[in-house]
Amino acid sequence: MKIFDAHFHIIDYDFPVVENQGYTPPSYVVEDYEQAVNQLNIVGGAIVSGSFQQFDQGYLLHALEKLGPKFCGVTQLPFTVTDEEIIALNEKGVKALRFNVKRGGSEDLSKLDYFARRVFDLVGWHSELYIDANNLPAIQTTIESLPAISIDHLGLSEEGLPQLLQLVDKGVKVKATGFGRVELDVKQALQKIYETNPDALMFGTDLPSTRAKRPFHEKDITLIQELFDEKARNKILYENALKWYDKRV
Repeated sequence: MKIFDAHFHIIDYDFPVVENQGYTPPSYVVEDYEQAVNQLNIVGGAIVSGSFQQFDQGYLLHALEKLGPKFCGVTQLPFTVTDEEIIALNEKGVKALRFNVKRGGSEDLSKLDYFARRVFDLVGWHSELYIDANNLPAIQTTIESLPAISIDHLGLSEEGLPQLLQLVDKGVKVKATGFGRVELDVKQALQKIYETNPDALMFGTDLPSTRAKRPFHEKDITLIQELFDEKARNKILYENALKWYDKRV
């Protein structure tokens, strides 16, 4: 079965890497990623900027050039970025804006409403939130009003799952990623999200799984394969993310 890896990171020390919350990540370049997934049928994916990369675009553009047009980028930008800079990034394969509420390093959440609308109207980007779902009620009205939003790592917490499901019912997408970093029943969360909206879940390896209690393992894919029928597996592992990132692979 084909897989679109909707969430992984590249960490290249030829470009700026900034300590975040006392943490500095290990190097993880394109060749490391390709070796890690060479037994998986990954046909494309999304490189996601981490907190420790802040607003650097150099590493991302370099990685996209090496991985090719079947891959796209999810970046962090200051809201002061010019339209011309956004358009240039879009032309080079960047397709989404990230707000890292959990770890920082991105634009402030107070800019979410303005910035998410701006990039969507300008180049059709969606916006991605790394946030504990327990904190969603404070911004639920804003999220519901925005044109295209996804939330990382199943929303992280069991306590926040009801809030997450309310947004899934409104069309918000969810990354089926980071099973080794969440504080919830992964099987139950996957089932409930899929039942609420079959188009919501998008699998990603989360490689190299920085700061996770347990890194990605192929058994994370096996879990999805065992939990769902063929139609659902194909949507979660491939189709949903393919449509979300508007890729043709």
